[in-house]
Amino acid sequence: MEQQYHIPVLLHQSIEGLDIKPDGVYVDLTFGGGGHSREILSRLDNGRLVVFDQDPDAFLNRPDDSRLYFVRHNFKYLTHFLRYLNIDKVDGILGDLGVSSHHFDSPERGFSFRFEGALDMRMNKVSSLTAARVLNEYDQERLYSIFRNYGEIKKLGRLVNNITSYRSNSMFETTTQLKELVEKIAPPKEQSKFLAQVFQALRIEVNGEMDVLKSMLHQSVNVIKPGGRLVVISYHSLEDRMVKNFFKTGDVENNELVTDLYGRSQVPFEVVNRKVIVPGDEEISDNSRARSAKMRVAIRTNFA
Repeated sequence: MEQQYHIPVLLHQSIEGLDIKPDGVYVDLTFGGGGHSREILSRLDNGRLVVFDQDPDAFLNRPDDSRLYFVRHNFKYLTHFLRYLNIDKVDGILGDLGVSSHHFDSPERGFSFRFEGALDMRMNKVSSLTAARVLNEYDQERLYSIFRNYGEIKKLGRLVNNITSYRSNSMFETTTQLKELVEKIAPPKEQSKFLAQVFQALRIEVNGEMDVLKSMLHQSVNVIKPGGRLVVISYHSLEDRMVKNFFKTGDVENNELVTDLYGRSQVPFEVVNRKVIVPGDEEISDNSRARSAKMRVAIRTNFA
């Protein structure tokens, strides 16, 4: 089931990055098909693993293991649920960000422009905000902001104007409607890339992904014990930049290290891999969706 649902990316590198202790307490923020979680469990004796996933499909993949506790919520509630479980500090956290293969391959979820489906894109099916609502209801200024900040699209005028013009006559409902509109204005040699940027921007907005990541990174300071590890796998430059900045400076938006009068800094994490870790050719050949993955590992310092 797990292999069909999602192939875990950078599996061995991420487990090595966690430096698992057999009696430790660990968190997998994105359970998905359970590939990373099963590997963590295989390294534990009497340790514990807390996993998060708000998608009910992921819950069906959980193993029957008394050492595992499944939280059916967004990982932005990390601190809350650890307190609920009477866990003060953990030895490591793994965050494999982004969307699972299962989501991309499910037409009815609307994550991919490869299929006809509803413009949904919700990771949490009970959320009220969908991609269709964003396209049909957001004003031009908000649309500009989303596609510029989350899709990193530079020439936005025609895209936003065409969206607002289209919805004045017909409501957006399906991925095909959006795909056909975008294809008319996308650079001929970069249609797939342009479509991916548009769909990515909508998905990030619908799921509040950047705010969730920012919240998790700041919470990790308080829940990971000194010497514990934080491993984050990201899939686009927005996420990776945020993680890189946070590991370097303790601030997701600042990449300049702040020091005191004596040249000392009190950054909560120490970077393990100075160079970002990426999949090798063999893994990319076996799983093409791994090609954009970037992994960073850091150790919790003794600083507050």
